[in-house]
Amino acid sequence: MTTFNELNISQPIMKALENMGFEEATPIQAETIPLALEGNDVIGQAQTGTGKTAAFGIPMLEKIDASQKKIQGLVVAPTRELAIQVAEEINRLGKGKGIRTMSVFGGQHMERQIKALKDGPQIVVATPGRLLDHMRRKTINTGNIETTVLDEADEMLNMGFIDDIRDILKNIPADKQTLLFSATMPKEIREIATNLMNTPKEVKMKAKEMTVENIDQYFIEIPEKHKFDTLTNHLDIYAPTLAIVFARTKKRVDEITDGLQTRGFRAEGIHGDLTQGKRMSVLNKFKNNRVDVLVATDVAARGLDISGVTHVYNFDIPQDPESYVHRIGRTGRAGRAGEAISFITPREMAHLHLIEKVTKSKMKRMVPPTYQEARRGQQQAAADKLRSTIEKKELQEYHETASELLQDHDSVTVVAAALKMLTKERRNAPVNISSVQPISVKKAQHNKGRSGNKKFYGNRGQGGPKQGGRNQGGRNRKGNYQKRRNNRKPNN
Repeated sequence: MTTFNELNISQPIMKALENMGFEEATPIQAETIPLALEGNDVIGQAQTGTGKTAAFGIPMLEKIDASQKKIQGLVVAPTRELAIQVAEEINRLGKGKGIRTMSVFGGQHMERQIKALKDGPQIVVATPGRLLDHMRRKTINTGNIETTVLDEADEMLNMGFIDDIRDILKNIPADKQTLLFSATMPKEIREIATNLMNTPKEVKMKAKEMTVENIDQYFIEIPEKHKFDTLTNHLDIYAPTLAIVFARTKKRVDEITDGLQTRGFRAEGIHGDLTQGKRMSVLNKFKNNRVDVLVATDVAARGLDISGVTHVYNFDIPQDPESYVHRIGRTGRAGRAGEAISFITPREMAHLHLIEKVTKSKMKRMVPPTYQEARRGQQQAAADKLRSTIEKKELQEYHETASELLQDHDSVTVVAAALKMLTKERRNAPVNISSVQPISVKKAQHNKGRSGNKKFYGNRGQGGPKQGGRNQGGRNRKGNYQKRRNNRKPNN
């Protein structure tokens, strides 16, 4: 795995990624970002849910001059839902650089969009029909665009937008960067890449057969603020022999580790900031059963070979299915059964369903355990210790003292006192874990026909000062000027 720190990304965007809770790049991000930062045209073949938005959003943001209130980045998406979500994510990534993104699609009053466009967003995310309407009206000027992205190109083909896509690209300056992303590569999309892109580099994420065996998979739907208490309650009830807790950031690893230690668990954390010596020390403790719970980021857990892990907890659900399979594969090894429990916030349910689809597995819903159940679990663990000691039958020298106790107290009271001594009473100290953004899947409801002629869902009033200049038309890849087709009715 690759961290974003290794990808030569500017500090404001690194800060945004940290605030969003991301340290590790997905495979499509790790391969696409360096190529795009070098200025290459790129064809990326990858499924939804692999982190494509950041893969094209970060290089696009790095090229934009925030002081210029002109459209310098363009993303074309098949549906309004996808356009809105892509715009929201790029807005979060570009916040620290002062770059503003606006979504444009049918269904909103045209005059309202024109007014917002005059305020000068630097990036526009648009559906094809409404984008062409603005280009014909000259309310979107393509002359300053540095990067154009076609997102889910095969979906746009399926929805009948292929001619619109060609028209859009022919009106973008020929020497500018184009990034094309598509889950499949039909001949019409390949034709666009051949005729309207400049020697594109190809990044192909093979659809891996990701299956998991010998692992019982569960999820707990839980608000972010209740995750930690749910984790400690579950640990107390099920008393895993060895457990790994995966968190999305180094900060979260430190906070969860400190919280577990505060509540009396033998826990240690590992992440990329630790020295190799410290990491090896923690792992040795874990392997030798001096630590019960290991808290880790994906990067720190890379290459771990630890046997005997009975439970894996996804405190934070990973952003791509491959990471999910990699994580839970730490348990259920060598023919042994294992359990994987994922904590899912309500807004992440769509992402959970995506992981189930890709991994061809079904997670069972688990009810969040309560504190009372956790206390009962602790007592049960103490009772198990008593039973184990009784079964060993090495108690002869304790019989006399036991008889004396039973002369003064009834047998239930004596056993209850023994259980109390053996039970680990958790300090229910308050623990605060810093929050991260939930991971959500692009909810592209692929309507047949034109996108955008019903209800308005979207962003309002984004942008800055008025943009100047008129759209004089762009040169296509063969150097010819294109006349816009004014005989088509605007798609409002």
